Amino acid sequence: MKVTKAQAQANRAHIVATASHLFRERGYDGVGIADLMAAAGFTHGGFYKHFRSKAELMAEAASCGFQQGTARVDGLYAQDFVSHYLSRKHRDNRADGCTMAALSGDAARQPAATRAAFAAGLESMLDGLANGAGPPQDGNDDADARARRIGMIAQVVGALVLSRACPDDSPLADEILDVCRTAVLAGLPAPAPQQGAPAT
Repeated sequence: MKVTKAQAQANRAHIVATASHLFRERGYDGVGIADLMAAAGFTHGGFYKHFRSKAELMAEAASCGFQQGTARVDGLYAQDFVSHYLSRKHRDNRADGCTMAALSGDAARQPAATRAAFAAGLESMLDGLANGAGPPQDGNDDADARARRIGMIAQVVGALVLSRACPDDSPLADEILDVCRTAVLAGLPAPAPQQGAPAT
């Protein structure tokens, strides 16, 4: 039975979403094409009807993961983002968590297309956080605000990576999250009042 163009597109999107999940859970080298296609419900041979190579899929899967992450970040105040990001729930949910924390180490060794997807994903995270930042505070310009967001993301991603590197039941894994969450939150300005909201 011939697959329609719409169904082929839906199948491709499903493979990309499945790959995004599995890559975050196992790393790029931990997922073979046969395992990936089986998890998506397709045969191994069908892979090359959709993708030229695993590298092409890796770039698309990274973009998919970042789109999911940006949807969760968009409009959040930095305080809410940090509290969620450096939580044990996020730490333990690698497969559905942040692509940056799960795969940055792997991505650094991948082809340019994958690294470009990570750069674009970081920009989308920065933009999503900016949408929840409100107007500039204390006379800080946009460049200063962007620099603070870059520093904050670097801190929380690094903390999550270190925590995950420890054994799951290690007290140090929780300590890293707790110490870094407290430190990052202490350095953030109070969120600006929402437009039209009464001052408290």
